[in-house]
Amino acid sequence: MNLQKMTALSLVSILAMPLIGEEKVDLAAIHKIKHEAFQNSKVMETMFWLTDANGHRLAGSPGYKKAGDWAVTRMKEFGLTNVKQEKWGPFGKGWTYTHYEGHMIEPSYSPLIGFPLAWTAGTNGVVTGEPILTTLANDADLAKWKGKLKDKIIMTEALKDQNMITAAPAKRWTEAELQNESMAPDPGLARGPRGGGPPAPGGRPARAGAPGAPADPMAAFASLRAFRNKLQKFLAEEGPAVILQPGSGNSTGGTVFGSGGGGRDAKDAVVPCTIALTPEHYNRIVRLIDHKVPVKLEFNVKAEFTDAADSFNVIGEIPGTGKHKDEVVMIGAHLDSWHGGTGATDNAAGSSVMLEVMRILKESGLKLDRTIRIGLWGGEEEGLLGSRAYVREHFADSRTMKTTEQHEKFAGYFNIDNGTGKIRGIYLQGNDMVQPIFEAWLAPFKDLGATTTTIRDTGGTDHQSFDGVGLPGFQFIQDEVEYNQRTHHSNMDVYDRIQKGDMMQISAIVASFVYNTANREEKLPRKPLPKPTPDRNFDGPPTPAAPTSGSGSPAK
Repeated sequence: MNLQKMTALSLVSILAMPLIGEEKVDLAAIHKIKHEAFQNSKVMETMFWLTDANGHRLAGSPGYKKAGDWAVTRMKEFGLTNVKQEKWGPFGKGWTYTHYEGHMIEPSYSPLIGFPLAWTAGTNGVVTGEPILTTLANDADLAKWKGKLKDKIIMTEALKDQNMITAAPAKRWTEAELQNESMAPDPGLARGPRGGGPPAPGGRPARAGAPGAPADPMAAFASLRAFRNKLQKFLAEEGPAVILQPGSGNSTGGTVFGSGGGGRDAKDAVVPCTIALTPEHYNRIVRLIDHKVPVKLEFNVKAEFTDAADSFNVIGEIPGTGKHKDEVVMIGAHLDSWHGGTGATDNAAGSSVMLEVMRILKESGLKLDRTIRIGLWGGEEEGLLGSRAYVREHFADSRTMKTTEQHEKFAGYFNIDNGTGKIRGIYLQGNDMVQPIFEAWLAPFKDLGATTTTIRDTGGTDHQSFDGVGLPGFQFIQDEVEYNQRTHHSNMDVYDRIQKGDMMQISAIVASFVYNTANREEKLPRKPLPKPTPDRNFDGPPTPAAPTSGSGSPAK
């Protein structure tokens, strides 16, 4: 055979060979998933029941138990097996409120937009009085007001400036931003510890080394938390009738951001009734006080503490039928919420999508080699408590990094917890090995806007519980929409802020990723097992998580 023929035959052979590491994608299966997700979607029906019908789902509250019971029923309706509420704990005290009203009586009548903060007391009837402005920002302030606040209506913060809104409240990723997000971070930038960094204004965690981030974010947050605990104890001892503060973060225009005002631990002293008001209403009261115009306010809040020593996650499965049926692919989202709204974007959106994914996989009739398991987590808002407890029980304890037999049989985990915005790609959590796999899996969804893979981490939600013990756990890149500006932990986190088309797109993509993970020959590749973290407190809220490599997605 001459050299020319040999070269030609060699070239043909090379072209006929599959690329090294080429990932197979079953487009017929993806077509079935898309059809079920787009033509027969039930995701918004699930959203309705989780939000409008069930209300808020504060961890440890009767509302959370009600939603958990409903989720069990829903999973059984979809044909899932091994459905259960799996207990974990301890959690602490439950809390709920059943009534709020606030009014300005003088100098002229006005309703006051707001809501009570979790784990604070009610008013024990109608409270009427003249508010006093008490700034409580440091130890000197506490000393100044000691013994002077009993049965008073107090305002603990100064005027909260309100700037003109010049930018659109909703936002989607631009192609240029996605291109930038796909690039690895500069290795020369300072990196904070994994999952470390206090929240920056607006709810987005700052990362160490970023402009405006504290030089030592861990120390800064520890100092902030220590004073907050001291302040709560001070208020419990002083006994004001009502504590008023403006909504946190981006509160403006009737949107009030707020979460907890007291401690959930059984040994924590009960903080008096604390109410977050929309800043415009709060500021009016402050200006009247500054101008020495008499003000009379009236409040009536009914709140109660309940027994919630333990909490639970909701679990269900679709059993695998192939040779890897003893291996597990997991999906998850947190079921709990805060209580100002109905927890729609945070995170009934993720819970509804994951329930829809299980429905799609059942209804499509596709064969699944591995078992698919859903986890709807409790206590995420208090520090990823439910998912951490589940991972510790079933897979590994990050304090010792001692793994179980199930750790080896784990194929992958996918999480949704950044609101209603459609998927634009996926964070690789520093796992280079999955990049070509996920790029192939995203390809059928390019025309739906999902194109980007990035080696960067994103933090602050339940995929970290899995990633933290060396399991392949991932969160998707999502459009922010109104998450930080309007809905995240606010009274506007309600059904009407959910985007139906986005929810259908998310459901199709997650179902596709789950199907691919369940049926590929090998489990998803893993990073090396992390070192133990024995110094971390896993029985209480962790240091708030933050992207360690500069995520542009709204982290939790």
